[in-house]
Amino acid sequence: MATTSDEVWQLLGELIEAQKETRRILLQQAQEAEKSRQQTDRQIQQVNEQLGKLGNRLGEFVEWQVRPAAVRLFQERGIDVHELHTEVSVKRPQGGLEIDLLVVNEREVILIEVKSKLTQRDVDEHLERLAKFKEFMPRYSDAKALGAVAAMIVTDEVANYAYRRGLFVLAQSGESVIILNDAQFKPQIW
Repeated sequence: MATTSDEVWQLLGELIEAQKETRRILLQQAQEAEKSRQQTDRQIQQVNEQLGKLGNRLGEFVEWQVRPAAVRLFQERGIDVHELHTEVSVKRPQGGLEIDLLVVNEREVILIEVKSKLTQRDVDEHLERLAKFKEFMPRYSDAKALGAVAAMIVTDEVANYAYRRGLFVLAQSGESVIILNDAQFKPQIW
């Protein structure tokens, strides 16, 4: 049975209509997928913001754990500090500096960086902070500057790294905070 030209034209017309319908459906699905993606992006952003706030609150919690112990811990190590300054912020024309905890006496100053979980990057950033400390806070130019890092979670690898770089390492131990460094530890002096 032969197909007539009218039947071919009719089939082509139906094919064109089917393609238009397919394009319409695909376009609608693409628009719905884009709306869904945007909604997912908004939800992810909200979760990230909430996690950031939680991380900040956790960092504040750790700092509140370290504060009461800081002076005592360093006194027990023979460093007779007696002042504790929190959230020290310095702005100078050449830049700024922020220090979580500053423990001092007339001859020594200890800069403590506090984190919920300590990373090698945190240690490196604190070493940079220590290197420019006296430039930004010249009132301590004659003092021995020491560094310390404190965290609720400190892996052995990061603790060893900080130790090798001359930093005291403070960590959670049960309900209190302790210095992880052994008695033979010799801190780097800036």
